[in-house]
Amino acid sequence: MKAEQERAEKKWLCYKCGVAMQPGDVKVAYLGSEFTVQLPKCPRCGLVHVPEELALGKMNEVEKTLEDK
Repeated sequence: MKAEQERAEKKWLCYKCGVAMQPGDVKVAYLGSEFTVQLPKCPRCGLVHVPEELALGKMNEVEKTLEDK
């Protein structure tokens, strides 16, 4: 629980622009399926940060499910 709170409070900076990333809707597509998720996004250039735990967790599960279809 403490680790989740620390991650939620962590502020990400865009490495290109140096401005704070803000939560925003991002369209993610894979094998013809498209999803909208909330991810940290640069308000200036649109760069998106995908947290490692999301990439290796839920996104990985969804990819495997879509590949099995």
